Amino acid sequence: MTLTIDHATARRFILGKQGLWPGRRWRGLAGAEQAMRAIEYLQLDPLQIIARSHDLTLHSRVLEYTPGLWEALAYGRRTFFDWGGWLAVRPMDELPHWRVVMRRERDGMAGDARIRKLGQEHAEAIAEMRAVLRERDTVSNRDFAMATRTRTESYRGRKDSALALYYLWRTGEVMTHHRERFERVYALTETVAPAHLLYESDEDEADRFLLKKEVSFSGLARLKREADAFHGRGEPDRAAKRVLGALLAEGTIIEVQVEGWKAGHYALGSDAALLHVLGAGRVPEAWAPLETTTTDEVVFLAPLDHVSARGRANVLFGFDYVWEVYKPEHQRKFGYYALPILWGERLVGRFDSKLDRTTNTFVILGLWLEDETLGSNEAFAEALARGFARFVRFLGASTLDAMAIREPLLRQRLAPATRTTHISPGDP
Repeated sequence: MTLTIDHATARRFILGKQGLWPGRRWRGLAGAEQAMRAIEYLQLDPLQIIARSHDLTLHSRVLEYTPGLWEALAYGRRTFFDWGGWLAVRPMDELPHWRVVMRRERDGMAGDARIRKLGQEHAEAIAEMRAVLRERDTVSNRDFAMATRTRTESYRGRKDSALALYYLWRTGEVMTHHRERFERVYALTETVAPAHLLYESDEDEADRFLLKKEVSFSGLARLKREADAFHGRGEPDRAAKRVLGALLAEGTIIEVQVEGWKAGHYALGSDAALLHVLGAGRVPEAWAPLETTTTDEVVFLAPLDHVSARGRANVLFGFDYVWEVYKPEHQRKFGYYALPILWGERLVGRFDSKLDRTTNTFVILGLWLEDETLGSNEAFAEALARGFARFVRFLGASTLDAMAIREPLLRQRLAPATRTTHISPGDP
């Protein structure tokens, strides 16, 4: 049996599953952990313009979130670990399932075929790094001078030591102990992960888990081969062909048809009740915001946020969003680091910005609205001002420069934020 829902229900469901609607429902360190589990994957990205994408992802979901708080959970409490060619943070208690994927890649059974080749081509350096790791508590690629290493041309690193450490990390022999300037510092897996998690799940159990996680991550998933390979589930056809039928038969996964969408999608069976509540025009009790709703206060989405990245914004919101950071300057339409603006349940605009660290000023470089009439909408102006005020505090900026905003009403409402007092990350 297929559940049919309308587009608005699909949009609210995906936003709500990802913790973005109807408002922030988590707070502080404990809330960051809840959010990181709810969104399934926290994709990491090293680029820092105003803040890193993963910190922006959590700021949009968690009250009182400060940059780097996720690291306290991953490398302090060890409740999460980072891994994968598609680099993401995952709950530590999932490690036995991911160790199956790691072993598949090591043996060349599935996943990224380059991993097995890497192991063959750099076997000597891998053996050396393995020995070094047994002698030291932690190791970073920075510990090895270029003059003492074999130069490589891989995008994974310019030294054979970098590729060797990366191989050991991808295949599960080592894990990220912590990060320095975002660079991984490695340690043997047995010194990082709890002993009771150092085993491999049964193959079928792992495939069931990986398939369900993919569906939960998307909310509504198509389970295409491209997505499988992208998220590093392991063997592209394994779960889809052998396990999907059984999961559908038992109701663990259900088929969903969205009105106006050609392709069918899948959702977790446990989410059917949420879909019925949303379809009836109600908000699930578990999604109640702690403070403001996204109608009261806009939220800014990270460039890699799953609800809007890689063309999904167009499908869900009719909003054409491309992260232009990798485009040549003359090809950029909106700017280097433009972020979508979520108001209510719609993406209504975007802004580009920078953080001037010499003056500690958050500078809006441009703001573009999908509907120009919003520029004179009092409710939107107030919601935008609240969103920017919280954003400035999150960044720890002293002031906001909004002179680039063309709409007089919006610029006027942002005026109080231009006098924001600096709040350090340790302040409440």
